[in-house]
Amino acid sequence: MTVLLVVAKAPVAGAVKTRLCPPATPAQAARIAAAALRDTLDAVRATPGVTPVLAWTGRLTEAEDADALTAALAGWTVLDQRGVGLGDRLANAYAEVAAAYPGRPVLQIGMDTPQVTPTGLAAAVVRLDATDAVLGRARDGGWWSLGLRDPRHARVLRDVPMSTPDTGHDTWAALTGRGLRTAPLPVLRDVDEWSDALAVAVEAPEGRFARQVAAVRFALLPGGRR
Repeated sequence: MTVLLVVAKAPVAGAVKTRLCPPATPAQAARIAAAALRDTLDAVRATPGVTPVLAWTGRLTEAEDADALTAALAGWTVLDQRGVGLGDRLANAYAEVAAAYPGRPVLQIGMDTPQVTPTGLAAAVVRLDATDAVLGRARDGGWWSLGLRDPRHARVLRDVPMSTPDTGHDTWAALTGRGLRTAPLPVLRDVDEWSDALAVAVEAPEGRFARQVAAVRFALLPGGRR
């Protein structure tokens, strides 16, 4: 059974989605982040045949929507992120999952693609069954998902510069350079800027994320309550 690993940050005002400000306030940005995370957790929970794990950083007690997030994580294995830098934290999360679930493949996603669906995640799991690695690139040059049949190979991430326009390309090169058969997943837009939030809300109009983005748009209208 594949482990579906979500890597996320506590949606605390002023600490997450700061590139949405402006037009969002820090509190609104944190509520958008909380909605994105809850939509992501729902998609993972509804994906058949996977074991859900969250690698978490930050204080849940200080997060927006903390009670609902706590309830959504019932039954999940929750790990603390460890390390300096994103690549290090990702590699450590994979290593912990490999130790806790030996022999299991791992498909990892973040909290920046609330448009993911159980169908899409299940298809990624099937694709991973047929190869050594899968990589879903993001439109900004990064990536939104990485799957490894042997999660110990995630050590290559320690040497990949993260959050650059070349991160997706460099990650692919690191995987194939290690001799791993690597297959692509669909390219998705992740939410960094306000324009991304607007576009993703259109892609997934029924989710909590879209409702929180709409709330900010309403507040910006003349007469809206800011």
